[in-house]
Amino acid sequence: MAKVLIIEDDGNIAELLRLYLEKEGYTLKIVADGAEGVKEAAAFKPNLVILDIMLPSLDGWGVCREIRRTSKVPIIMLTAKGETFDKVTGLELGADDYIVKPFEPKELIARIHAVMRRYGDSPEDLQKRLTFDKLTINLDSYELLVDGSKVDTPPKELELLYHLAASPNRVYTRNQLLDEVWGFDYFGDSRTVDVHVKRLREKLESVSPQWNLKTVWGVGYKFELLDTP
Repeated sequence: MAKVLIIEDDGNIAELLRLYLEKEGYTLKIVADGAEGVKEAAAFKPNLVILDIMLPSLDGWGVCREIRRTSKVPIIMLTAKGETFDKVTGLELGADDYIVKPFEPKELIARIHAVMRRYGDSPEDLQKRLTFDKLTINLDSYELLVDGSKVDTPPKELELLYHLAASPNRVYTRNQLLDEVWGFDYFGDSRTVDVHVKRLREKLESVSPQWNLKTVWGVGYKFELLDTP
């Protein structure tokens, strides 16, 4: 069973994380101090670390730096700030992903699953399958299920949708998607991405109020998880 170390000094957030992650089947350890978090990372040997930035004794940057000296365990950073500097700094220090507070718990769980899949510790046992309301994207069988029905989808469309949905609410530029889905040696132009997104939208339009394939004007695209009651 995968183990998650939560380093978070806000008791309410720590409790919220505990409730959701235990429901997902993870074994947890929660600490509220940065220096203690570094010690627990070595002793508990987690499969994932969820790390706040603003911590007593040693901030999240320092904790991330110390953990990275001895371990490649995946790290998701939590920050109350949305500045690019925070995000870039965390990723440069070796964090695998970041999420800005306040966050939607479903988004965090989806991010956790995405990171764990990359490292082979997913509760889905490495199945390349993502499930959302009325939507299943399965790269093992290359099937797209929409409201329970199989929808014929070319491989690259499916791979593009999977890539976006594996990191909900993360914005990708067209060039990033060309590199990461088509491959760095692909010599097409960014309009290729636009065409594939357009075709996906035709298949997914109005399927669910809980998610959306969204254009971020001037930047690119994201698979958006929506706040629903």
